[in-house]
Amino acid sequence: MTDILQAWWLMPLFAGVLLALSAGPLGSFVVWRRMAFFGDTLAHGALLGITLGVLSGIDLTLALITGSVGLALLLLPLQQASRLSSDTLLGIVSHGTLAVGLVALSLADGIRVDLMGYLFGDLLAIDSTHVGWLLLSTGLTLGLIAFFWDALLAVTVSPSLARIEGRPVAALDLLLIILLAFTVALAMKVVGILLISALLIIPPAAARSLSRSPAQMAALASLAGVVAVMMGMSASFFWDTPAGPSIVVSAMLLFSLSLLKRD
Repeated sequence: MTDILQAWWLMPLFAGVLLALSAGPLGSFVVWRRMAFFGDTLAHGALLGITLGVLSGIDLTLALITGSVGLALLLLPLQQASRLSSDTLLGIVSHGTLAVGLVALSLADGIRVDLMGYLFGDLLAIDSTHVGWLLLSTGLTLGLIAFFWDALLAVTVSPSLARIEGRPVAALDLLLIILLAFTVALAMKVVGILLISALLIIPPAAARSLSRSPAQMAALASLAGVVAVMMGMSASFFWDTPAGPSIVVSAMLLFSLSLLKRD
């Protein structure tokens, strides 16, 4: 019985907790900067990474990260150069890359890919390699955000003022985007392409009304994410519901409870 729990429960739970820990502070910046659509675009574009991995034979996790980071680096200058509004451009890139990825995979002869697993997550099938990637990503994300916390917060509040203070605004924006791309790529296996933004947004939104400072909100967002993962995994274990959507539903429940608080 212990071996079964370790294989089918503890590793997916550990992976979900790792993702929630990094998604808390990172998602807080996403909420503060109103970057939710950017996260969706990275998630949809990461499907191209799967196509790259399938066609080239490289590790799919590495391909996902490469695709997501590559798209993030492309979007930054594209947003600055385009005459289109930011949401219009992101909408075009988001749905366009998703469609291209799906079409490319359908044309790959003799190759079978679990698209449902990538669209909605397949946390229970996660392996030790992916957990290792999550461990590395979570450590880097938390460490870098903690080290550059004041600078990232200053750029978030007022880029113009931060630039006057001599802070490297462009470099800090790039850092945040790359961390977001890493997290989005690795979250695909946990909650899927269609639910990644929910994991980034809902815990910080739930923590917002309970927080008295940005640091407290980031910490509570991580805690809310961990609780949502534990609740979702419990629902999946006892009621045989899909793990990824169950985690998001649990996060929604926590957000609903947070609305009961009165200032």
